[in-house]
Amino acid sequence: MGDAPEILGLHHVTAMGGDPHRNVRFYREVLGLRLVKRTVNFDDPGTYHLYYGDALGRPGTLLTFFPWPGARPGQVGVGQVAVTAFTIPEAAIGYWEKRLRAYGVAMERAASRLEEEEVVLRFQDPDGLWLELAAHPQAETRPGWPEGPVPLEYAIRGLHTVTMQEAVAEPTLRFLIEGMGFRLVQEEGDRIRLAVGPGGPGAWVDLQVDPRAPRGHIAVGTVHHVAWRVRNDAEQGAWRTRLQALGLYVTPVMDRKYFRSIYFREPGGVLFEIATDPPGFTVDEAPERLGTGLMLPDWLEPMRGEIEQALPPLEGKVIRE
Repeated sequence: MGDAPEILGLHHVTAMGGDPHRNVRFYREVLGLRLVKRTVNFDDPGTYHLYYGDALGRPGTLLTFFPWPGARPGQVGVGQVAVTAFTIPEAAIGYWEKRLRAYGVAMERAASRLEEEEVVLRFQDPDGLWLELAAHPQAETRPGWPEGPVPLEYAIRGLHTVTMQEAVAEPTLRFLIEGMGFRLVQEEGDRIRLAVGPGGPGAWVDLQVDPRAPRGHIAVGTVHHVAWRVRNDAEQGAWRTRLQALGLYVTPVMDRKYFRSIYFREPGGVLFEIATDPPGFTVDEAPERLGTGLMLPDWLEPMRGEIEQALPPLEGKVIRE
């Protein structure tokens, strides 16, 4: 990028959920992701912030939630990430069809839309969030969660792609390529795939273009934002300078304890974040204890009592098959 370092790929996707118990059960017990951190929304500590990922919550594996019990559903549409896809091994499709069916999850099996995938399973979580499992030969280069409820040979191996709903392609396409260093991979029908960094699963974004699509409304069952990875604070600072030079409003750096973040919107309206890889989720819990306690940043510790009283307890265990 000349004046800014290369973005490495997806860091995480953050969505809005409903009941937190139901959320934990689905993502930990049905999809077999590890709950690597239970904390709160640092900007609004009246709700949890739940992080799911691989064994250590590595960047590129994370789907996170702000669960709001009883909140109204959102509407998927323009200006949003409409679908979040995970990568699974090529041989795992049959396993996942049986598993989802056993848990009562309605799904559809789609032939490859783009040549990089073999087969895609598409379904919704209990709050209506659209998800996909995409088979890919590179899946097994990523570790997954060996101790999870899904046998490792079938386990989810991190994020695959985010699909952004756009009314028109050109402004976002130009910004991603010229502004952020993405490169065009493939176009097929109303779908355009771009890659960043090394490309491949975890470093793709798809644009789905539909001028008739409604404007999205962020609430339960929709994605709040998508975060992209950089190596460290210095690289993030270079990106903040570059994006401001492009005329974008970019937030100050925000300390999220497990990474640091800046936020801005791409031309189509999707909220983007650039997040640092370090320091990671083991800064306040040992690897074997990840996700077992309510972890708070130092500035919220004095409020722990009232925060814990306001939050519903989260219980439940993982049963390995």
